[in-house]
Amino acid sequence: MAYKITLVPGDGTGPELAEVTAKVIEATGVKIDWEIAHAGVDIMEKEGTPLPESTLKSIAKNKIALKGPITTPIGTGFRSVNVAIRKELDLYSCLRPCKTYAGVKSKYNNIDLVVVRENTEDLYAGVEFPENSSEANQIIDISKGKIRKESAISIKPFSVFGCKRIVEFAFDYAVKNGRKKVTAVSKANIMKCTDGLFYRVAREVAKEYEGKIEYEERLIDNMCMQLVQKPELYDVIALPNLYGDILSDLCAGLVGGLGVAPGANLGNDCAVFEAVHGSAPKYKGLNKVNPTALILSGKLMLDYLGETEAASRLEKAVSEVIEEKKQVTYDLGGNAGTKEMGQAIIDKLK
Repeated sequence: MAYKITLVPGDGTGPELAEVTAKVIEATGVKIDWEIAHAGVDIMEKEGTPLPESTLKSIAKNKIALKGPITTPIGTGFRSVNVAIRKELDLYSCLRPCKTYAGVKSKYNNIDLVVVRENTEDLYAGVEFPENSSEANQIIDISKGKIRKESAISIKPFSVFGCKRIVEFAFDYAVKNGRKKVTAVSKANIMKCTDGLFYRVAREVAKEYEGKIEYEERLIDNMCMQLVQKPELYDVIALPNLYGDILSDLCAGLVGGLGVAPGANLGNDCAVFEAVHGSAPKYKGLNKVNPTALILSGKLMLDYLGETEAASRLEKAVSEVIEEKKQVTYDLGGNAGTKEMGQAIIDKLK
């Protein structure tokens, strides 16, 4: 029986990356029934929105999607199409594995860590007030001189519910994937109410995993230094939204950049797998961009489906092609196109 999965090609280079990735996944032998749905600038001209309701319904119905890169149109009212998908489907956990592969240029070796980022709260909740608005002025008055007049204000909400479920996700992921340690990251020495809550909740959750998973804490600024100096010390890293956004890109930089960094956004009963790099519209149709990140996101999808053997074979094939450097894209030191690199991975899977 085939898995019914929504495929969102995206725009820019997204469609060619999605096409190659779908073929590579199919080459593992896992049966997929793709349901095509659209989002981004290309569909906006037809539908009047970069995120049609039909696309959200398709993902909600199938419970799983593979999504190519998407450009968020400017001036449409959308802060981000990607953020809108996560919000509408309550995909509260962003999973960003960062792993070094032989053949990818990096200053580090043997990195294998996972960033778990909360997706729904923090400054990304979008509760903002412009300078001189009545709401901003009311908050300025309440602050009793702590906030200057004519300040624009963003509100940073952390809930017990939101903190608990993301930390629980990090610990559950660690257990299921044979990981040994979860590091909670915040700035509780300064933001004692919000970031302090994150730590307090994380400590309570950690008690449930004593003897199974080690728990530790790091302040966000120190964590950045630690990752640059000794990333091998870290395993699963759990963070609130803003810190998770920043640190996940830092970790991607440690292993060679966003071109080899897969991603997944997961909720309780729904998941969207995507590369986290942009849609690179200037390369659209040129058969030039690196498909690795989206293909490795497909590997995460296979793991999510329980197709762990196929996922392992896929990662091995990608790793071998990159290491050989015979059929890789320009950014990996080769002259192959997107399709040619994809075919080389397929050949390894045969």
